[in-house]
Amino acid sequence: AGEKVPNPAMPEAELVTPLNYWVPDESAPCFGLPGAVAPLGFFDPLGFSKGKDVDGVKRLREAEVMHGRVAMMATVGYLVGESTPTITYGMDVHHTIANNQIPEVPGTVLFPFFLAINIAEATRAATGWVEPGLGPLFTLRKTYYPGDIGFGAGFKPTNAKDFNTMQTKELQNGRLAMLAAAGMCVQEQINGKGILENLGF
Repeated sequence: AGEKVPNPAMPEAELVTPLNYWVPDESAPCFGLPGAVAPLGFFDPLGFSKGKDVDGVKRLREAEVMHGRVAMMATVGYLVGESTPTITYGMDVHHTIANNQIPEVPGTVLFPFFLAINIAEATRAATGWVEPGLGPLFTLRKTYYPGDIGFGAGFKPTNAKDFNTMQTKELQNGRLAMLAAAGMCVQEQINGKGILENLGF
């Protein structure tokens, strides 16, 4: 007497292990992933995340984080490549616009560069993505937090609030960099001048 009888009509809740303090919340936009800030808040005017399940949202966030990181490096690369001495150009400041520099770089320099990119991408895929044949294609691992490939683990905050703040800052900087890199590319194509040269430096 007094024993609680399980109700078969009420299935047990699935236990979810937090990923970087994040537990998917179906009631929140993008399942509660950080990145929404004032004044716009959650901003998805084209509805990319609408109707997506948690795996789909994680894949979108993975793409946003990684493209943002590449764009941040690209933005710096535009300025450094055009305006500072480099080994490729004999330590002289080369004023060819960045859009035209890759065809000028010798293959002996490009090969290790692209090899490093391939190794980095293969490592990221092995860390975060389900192998083809072991699950649905283009699916992130259940235990993988979008963008967390283990790099810079020593700088990772140790509580949810600080982690969300840092993640949001990275996303915001990445979003700005994607716009900046696109703008730099278009500007150089229009007038054929480097970024700093166009500003009068």
